[in-house]
Amino acid sequence: MNTVHDQRPLGELFTELARETSTLVRQEVELAKTEVTEKATKIGKQGVFIGGGAALAYAGLIVLLGALTLVLDAIMPLWLAATIVAALAIGVGYFLIQKGLTALKHTDLTPHETIQTLKEDKQWARHQLA
Repeated sequence: MNTVHDQRPLGELFTELARETSTLVRQEVELAKTEVTEKATKIGKQGVFIGGGAALAYAGLIVLLGALTLVLDAIMPLWLAATIVAALAIGVGYFLIQKGLTALKHTDLTPHETIQTLKEDKQWARHQLA
C-alpha cells in the first residue's frame, strides 16, 4: 500500500479544510434551494387544479341552475328542478377539488438529493480528518 503524506503545515491543512467545507456548505444550500423550488412548482400546479375546480364548480352552479332548471321546470316543480341542478354542479366541483387535494397529499417535499449529498459530505469530512 502506498501512503502519500502531505508535507504542508497543520495550520495550512486546517485552513484548506475550512475553505473546502465552506464551499461545500454553500453548494449544499444552493442544491436545497433548487430542490425546494422544483417541489414548490409542482405544488403550484396542483393548486391550479384546485382553483380551476372551484371556479368551474361555481360557474357551473350558476349556469346549470339557470339552464337546466328551465328545462326541468317543464316536467317538475321549479324548486325540485333547481335542487337537482345545484346538486350536479356541486358534485362535479367537489370531484375536481378532491382530485387536486389528493395530488397535493402525494407530493413529497423532502429534498432527497440534498440529504444524500450531506451524508456523502459527512463521510468526506470524516475521511479528511482521519
